Amino acid sequence: MNKAELLSQTKGVVTNHDKLTVENLHEKCMAIASNLWWSWNPEVQQLFRDLDPVRFRQLDHNPVALLGEFTPERLFERVNEVVLLSRINQAYRRLKEYMTDRQTWASTHAGVLGAKPVAYFSAEFGIHESLPIYSGGLGVLSGDHIKSASSLGIPLVAIGLFYAQGYFRQQLNDAGYQEEKYVDTQVENLPIKPALCPDGNPITITLETRTGNLLVKVWKMQVGRVRLFLLDSNVEGNRPEDRNLTSRLYGGDERTRIRQELILGVGGVKALKALGIQPGVYHLNEGHSAFGPLEVIRQYMETDGLAFDDALREVAMRSVFTTHTPVPAGHDRFTPELIEEHLGPLREKLGLSYEQFMSLGRVDPESTTETFCMTVIGLKLSRTANAVSQLHGHVSRRMWAHLWPWRAESEIPIGHITNGVHSQSWLAEQMRTLYDRVLVHGWMDRVGEPESWKGIYNVDLGELWETHNTLKTIMFSFIRRRFTAQCRRRNESEAAIEQARNILDPSILTIGFARRFATYKRANLIFSDLERISKILNDPNRPIQIVFAGKAHPKDEGGKSFIQKIAQLRDDPRFANRVVFIEDYDVNVCRHLVQGVDVWLNNPRLPLEASGTSGQKVVLNGGLNLSILDGWWAEAYDGHNGFAIGGGTSHVSDEITDNRDVLSLYQVLENDVAPIFYNRDVDGLPREWIKRMINSIGTLAWRFSSDRMVMDYGRYCYVPAAGGLSSQMGPH
Repeated sequence: MNKAELLSQTKGVVTNHDKLTVENLHEKCMAIASNLWWSWNPEVQQLFRDLDPVRFRQLDHNPVALLGEFTPERLFERVNEVVLLSRINQAYRRLKEYMTDRQTWASTHAGVLGAKPVAYFSAEFGIHESLPIYSGGLGVLSGDHIKSASSLGIPLVAIGLFYAQGYFRQQLNDAGYQEEKYVDTQVENLPIKPALCPDGNPITITLETRTGNLLVKVWKMQVGRVRLFLLDSNVEGNRPEDRNLTSRLYGGDERTRIRQELILGVGGVKALKALGIQPGVYHLNEGHSAFGPLEVIRQYMETDGLAFDDALREVAMRSVFTTHTPVPAGHDRFTPELIEEHLGPLREKLGLSYEQFMSLGRVDPESTTETFCMTVIGLKLSRTANAVSQLHGHVSRRMWAHLWPWRAESEIPIGHITNGVHSQSWLAEQMRTLYDRVLVHGWMDRVGEPESWKGIYNVDLGELWETHNTLKTIMFSFIRRRFTAQCRRRNESEAAIEQARNILDPSILTIGFARRFATYKRANLIFSDLERISKILNDPNRPIQIVFAGKAHPKDEGGKSFIQKIAQLRDDPRFANRVVFIEDYDVNVCRHLVQGVDVWLNNPRLPLEASGTSGQKVVLNGGLNLSILDGWWAEAYDGHNGFAIGGGTSHVSDEITDNRDVLSLYQVLENDVAPIFYNRDVDGLPREWIKRMINSIGTLAWRFSSDRMVMDYGRYCYVPAAGGLSSQMGPH
């Protein structure tokens, strides 16, 4: 046999020596993909993208799903084809170093938590688009919270629910009306595995109700240093309706909701015990998990022989409660019948009568007609409670003042920690490269500190503007690709598809509006006067265009109507190339928009925006906010770092408030936003606009980072609670 024949027969065959390399490479890649640490490290994401860019996009940038399409041998070949081996080895070493590093913020500032970890409960976690167990801001906030806890080294375990179908996928029909589509999540394509007891067996939790037991299994995910445990009712032995309890996020009726919250709260606490985890702090992120402390109380009574009131005091000292909404409908309430059906067995173990138990969830303990409110019990079972912005703190103290009738409103024990966003997750790679040149060395490890951002004031204006325009171009490529796909799915004409390929103009001032389409967020406010806004958008010298995205809750007909009216504007010649609605808003859509828009519009009805975080993501990438002075913007706007709508007041009449706000919005667009954007110097630079960009980054990027937020929770909530002390946060 000659050499050519030998090479022909052995082509593609892996030798025994190479086989070890093949297996080792596959194990390393899976180890990287199995920790969601990759989701905030763009250079690691790029590794997987380089393996197969098209499939990576089609698979929602999911490395586990992508690797599942490679045999170890084909992976080995592909890695060598695109010369990735050294980068994979480097990423693997970085992950190992990250996981074992003990020199963190928490090791210096929150050492007590090392022996008493934080248990963080949330109904949803928005970590990455490939893990669809979130619906909107609350979930993304929870995801950012645990990412920052990981980076800061705070010993924290997270508890949530595993939604087999997640939140719905959104499609608009020919009439622009939202339709919901649910898709089963393929567990084998997720970085998830069954959680095990200390003895190595899979965990199954049993929850007692009046109508039979609920069985719950537990999944485990790794988010950097944080373990995320997800509870799942799809267990053999449950009734069919119970197996579907955790299939959809915020789906079903009140009975479904209370059973989900029983699983999250009581089931979550039982899961921690089965895992051998003894938390020093219980953080209830919104009222969905507020049943949890009741199970902790029961355990204290059983193990330490305490009476209910004594156990309650012990547990409350270690509980932190965060309320997120000033909207009354956002606070879950349940009838006495539902409470007794699902909590009756636990009530009896706590030694409480029916009325005693119901009083825990009532503002007025003596009332026999008031329903059971999850926010009320959350506040009663926690000694540390906070709102999520300064203004929301004032609103929350007023809203819940009746719980403490003997105190003045200013003394109501609800403080505030303003929300922030995870910088590494939302910052565009191009902006990160720019920041690496102008900010201090190691700034990424100290994004929550003001000193880290001082260098932005020395940035070259032209370089910042060029970087922003690069991101804007990337965003338009994404918008056009998505909008073209929408048109093809609806079988629109070739002319419509060709128009979609070239929708919008990258040189025009571009506004983004993307969020949950709850009616109080007033997505259609800007279209209150179609004639006037048409003139503003089509000004021959200073045109404006707007990109919309967002989902309405399946039962929110008002929100769906807003979407439909905006989507139908493409049929109006005045708005055909000035307004576009992008379907199926998710983390990926959000990422593209917040990194590329010039202006982020937010116009909720004051004071119903608790905090808002989408505009904080825009800050990191050089966009400017145009917002009502509500939520975080009320404490962020200084006159030089963005734009404000209205003067921070509202009328008792919603109609009058809306009329005032839309007039202010039009005036700001005409007199401030558009003139400053289009006023260019001899080099074509909008110098005043760029200076506002710099002021926005310099004054806001550190203040509204989730690192700063989690450090605040550590100092003012977690450390005092773990030590059995009252919070030092105070009411303000």
